[in-house]
Amino acid sequence: MVDVETSGPSPAEHALLSLGACVVFRPEQRFSVEVRPERDGVDPRAVAVSGLSLQRLAREGVPEGEAMRAFAQWVEDTTAGVRPVFVAHNAPFDWMFVAEALHRHLGRNPFGHSALDTKALFMGMAGVDWPATSLDDLAAHVGVTVSLPHDALADALLQAEVLRALLGDPVQRPAPSGSMDT
Repeated sequence: MVDVETSGPSPAEHALLSLGACVVFRPEQRFSVEVRPERDGVDPRAVAVSGLSLQRLAREGVPEGEAMRAFAQWVEDTTAGVRPVFVAHNAPFDWMFVAEALHRHLGRNPFGHSALDTKALFMGMAGVDWPATSLDDLAAHVGVTVSLPHDALADALLQAEVLRALLGDPVQRPAPSGSMDT
């Protein structure tokens, strides 16, 4: 599960400010980084949502290339032998910032083209229309209380909790077709 905080809606104009991630069914395996802004565009509403200080990040944030190298290494280490899937609530937004930064700095994306959007998943599973796919809607459907702090790691952990509730405990999920339970 991946979540980002940014300085606006477009990776061409706005900066990636923080990135948080965890393995959905092993949330103790997590990654978090605050990033030194590399884009000048600022939508004051976006920055107000996260509460991140652009001035502080300019001084203390990790250079974006270094952050992307560390994130790619974390993804590769935590998914060794398994193809990683980028999971996010509203994956198109988070994906475009992360994929752009990974390609710009590393020339590659460890996820390839594998992404899962929990909004679209919920829409299909629950048979609801797109306007009813907010995190609040999904959480209410599965009985989880949410209050996003707009901290990338905290949000990723909360979104993973909601997704686990939607999918059910992996031990209780039916075995894939063709396999035998021993």
